[in-house]
Amino acid sequence: MQNDEGVTVDLYIPRKCAWTNKLITAKDHASVQLNIGHLDESGVYNNQFTTFALTGKVRCMGESDSAIDILWKKKQAEASS
Repeated sequence: MQNDEGVTVDLYIPRKCAWTNKLITAKDHASVQLNIGHLDESGVYNNQFTTFALTGKVRCMGESDSAIDILWKKKQAEASS
């Protein structure tokens, strides 16, 4: 919820899994949120990052590695076009 100035005032903002698009509940203690840093042409971090959140179920199935890889490739394709 936002107040009159447009500032978010909720105490808890639920996250969505980047792979399954399902809400990550507060009790999902196996879920992770990864910040992947962006590099410039010379391979130096440029203070930008992309955030991916994954549910514990995706991690339990062993799909998190391939999910991050596919999501990152999709993100790169969107940025280059």
